[in-house]
Amino acid sequence: MNKQTDLSTYVHAAAHRNYSPLKRILWFYVNTLIFKTGLFPSSRLKVMLLRCFGAKVGKKVVIRPGVNIKHPWLLSIGTHAWIGENVWIDNLVQVSIGNHVCLSQGATLLTGSHNYKDPAFGLITGAVTLEDGVWIGARATVNHSITASSHAVLTAGSVATKNLEAWFIYQGNPASKTRPRFIS
Repeated sequence: MNKQTDLSTYVHAAAHRNYSPLKRILWFYVNTLIFKTGLFPSSRLKVMLLRCFGAKVGKKVVIRPGVNIKHPWLLSIGTHAWIGENVWIDNLVQVSIGNHVCLSQGATLLTGSHNYKDPAFGLITGAVTLEDGVWIGARATVNHSITASSHAVLTAGSVATKNLEAWFIYQGNPASKTRPRFIS
């Protein structure tokens, strides 16, 4: 007979363990009141706050309303990056966003999952890296341990379960390489 999932045995191995509880609580409220709402549309304010909480953020970054960032101290964003409305950066471990990267509305970056074979549903994590010029389309999802290489495109609604090669367009669930990307 198969064992069953037993969530009472789950061990919370969160990435924020090395950060003070006060910092985590403060970020929870800043994220809820400033980032996840439309009350403060200013990218400058958001960039300043991200830096205060340990994120590395380049110049001319645009952060739209409704963005949800789990742990800013595990985030780096290059110059001229765009983060669209309702983007979710669920970064239990490092997320690196390069220069001139566009995360369209509702895109999700996931750095964690669970081991479905483990009765305790153990946490699995892996960094996400979006190299320069990458475009993640609206409502697309990038799973943990994925690198989207230079100028790769993940089309709207697609799900990246494997690394994306440079200068190619990926589509579907799971995403597959459909054609080269050309910029004229």
